[in-house]
Amino acid sequence: MSSKTTSSRGSPANQRVTLRTIAEVTGLSLSTVSLSLRGGTTLKQETRDKVAEAAKALGYVPDRAGVRLRTGKTNVIALVLDGAEDSIDFARQMIQGIGQAIKGTRYHLTVIPEFDRQNSSETIRYILDNRTADGVIITHTAPRDKRVQMMIDADFPFVSHGRTEFYTPHPYHDFHAEMFASLAVERLASKGCRRVMLVIGDHRTTNYHNIVTAFHKAAARAGIGADILERAQGRSPAEMRAIGLELAKDAHRPDGIICDSEMHTIALASGLQDGGLRLGGDVQLVYKQTSGILPTLFPALDSIREDVFAAGGELTRLLLRRIEGAEAKSLQTMAEPQPHWRS
Repeated sequence: MSSKTTSSRGSPANQRVTLRTIAEVTGLSLSTVSLSLRGGTTLKQETRDKVAEAAKALGYVPDRAGVRLRTGKTNVIALVLDGAEDSIDFARQMIQGIGQAIKGTRYHLTVIPEFDRQNSSETIRYILDNRTADGVIITHTAPRDKRVQMMIDADFPFVSHGRTEFYTPHPYHDFHAEMFASLAVERLASKGCRRVMLVIGDHRTTNYHNIVTAFHKAAARAGIGADILERAQGRSPAEMRAIGLELAKDAHRPDGIICDSEMHTIALASGLQDGGLRLGGDVQLVYKQTSGILPTLFPALDSIREDVFAAGGELTRLLLRRIEGAEAKSLQTMAEPQPHWRS
């Protein structure tokens, strides 16, 4: 008597499920099963459902090496994620948004964290040279981002979370940073602030330049003073807290502050409070919100929210369309800021 066991659907439990296994179970031809699993739209929905149900029941996992040999595709999209991000919960929400968007598709996600942005171009070069993904999502783009140039030159499908200054159009989804800055300045001016300060991070990104430009324009329109805290980039939370404490003791401090990240906001607000200032009273503050943490810690502070989960989904939608051949100039979208005025 053989010791080999079989599943309830008739396939050996200790053998890998293949396209032929599904064909035998469903009674369909091997070519029909293969076409169905590739998303063939010429097949009847009934047939596609039958194949999908059998594949799920049998625990079918595509042989990526085989798929790549047959089609040149990896069925993988790569997220090159900036590891220095200082917005709370950004990475988790971005990954979850992408994961939700590829659910039910043939694609899988590979996340590549980059803690040294100087190496990010090498990561893209590796993907291009070895074709380890069908498309790439990048974050924190610079005005003349080398990664973007490399993928444009290679005509490789990608989408960026952030804009650039390249003449050649490329797919992107971006938070409307200019509107964020304008809304924040207008809010502070409406609350009587006469001098506002912008606390902003990475000066190498397009986002930085967009926010700074809009900040100065909005302050000029409102007829109020505008300063930028240049010392924010690369500062630890302890250092940012010390800056807040220093500002609290400054007789010429601004009466309104705009922060572009939650980590900066928490550290700075802590220092301001330790210096004896009342947030929302002695000094007004508006921050960019990417999680639900700060409204709990500082319920009186105003915020302008970016929906990072939705951004992950939109980036994925644009990338999949690009992989399918859609024109780059038709794949450029913006996310509108969501003000939450609390005090």
